[in-house]
Amino acid sequence: MTKPAPRVPQRSNSRSNRARILAVARHELGRNPDVSLEDIAQAAGVVRRTLYGHFPGRLALLEALADEAADALRDAVTEASVPDEPYERALGRFVLAIWPIGDRYRMLLALARHDLGAERVSEVLAPARREAIGILKSGRRAGVFHDHVPADVLSTALEALVLSLLESVNTGAWEDDQGGGAAVATLIAAGVPAAHAEAEVRGLIAARSRPDTT
Repeated sequence: MTKPAPRVPQRSNSRSNRARILAVARHELGRNPDVSLEDIAQAAGVVRRTLYGHFPGRLALLEALADEAADALRDAVTEASVPDEPYERALGRFVLAIWPIGDRYRMLLALARHDLGAERVSEVLAPARREAIGILKSGRRAGVFHDHVPADVLSTALEALVLSLLESVNTGAWEDDQGGGAAVATLIAAGVPAAHAEAEVRGLIAARSRPDTT
C-alpha cells in the first residue's frame, strides 16, 4: 500500500511568512514611511496574495506592528524591573531596556498618530509610561529626583527627551548604540548629579556585558 505524501506544515510556513513580513515592514517603513504594501511584499520575498492574506491593508499591518511593539515594551519593562534597587539605577536600567525597542519601532512614532490615532499610541506606550511614573514617584519621595513638577509631567518630559535623542541617532547627529548616553541624559534631567548619573549607567552597562555566572 502506498503511503500518503507527508503533509506540508502550512501553519508553520504561515507563521514564518508573517514574521518575515513584519520584520521587513519595520525596516522598509523606517526608511520610507510611504512605502507600498507591494514593495514590502517584494522585499520580504512573498507574493502580494501572501501579504494580503495576513494583512488586508496598510492599517492592519500597522496594527500588527503596534501589537508587536507593545509586547516588546512590556517584556523589556518586566525584565528590567529589579526590586529594591536605588531609584536612579532603576531609571537608568529602564532607559537602557527600552532604547533598542524604541529604535526597532521608531517609525511607529511617525506613523501611528496619523494612521492609528493618539489613543492607540498611548496603549502601546502604556507599560513603559506606568513603569517610568512609578520610578519617578518613588524617587521623588526619597529625594532622588526633581519635585518641582508632578511625576507624570516629568515622565512626559523625559519621554520626549528620549525620543528626541533617538531621532538624533537615527539622523546621524549623535551616536549612542547602547543607549548609555540617553540614560545619562535622562538621569541628569530627572535631577541626578551628572557624575553620579554617569557612574550608575557605566555600572549598568558593565554588568550587562558580563557573562551570567548564576
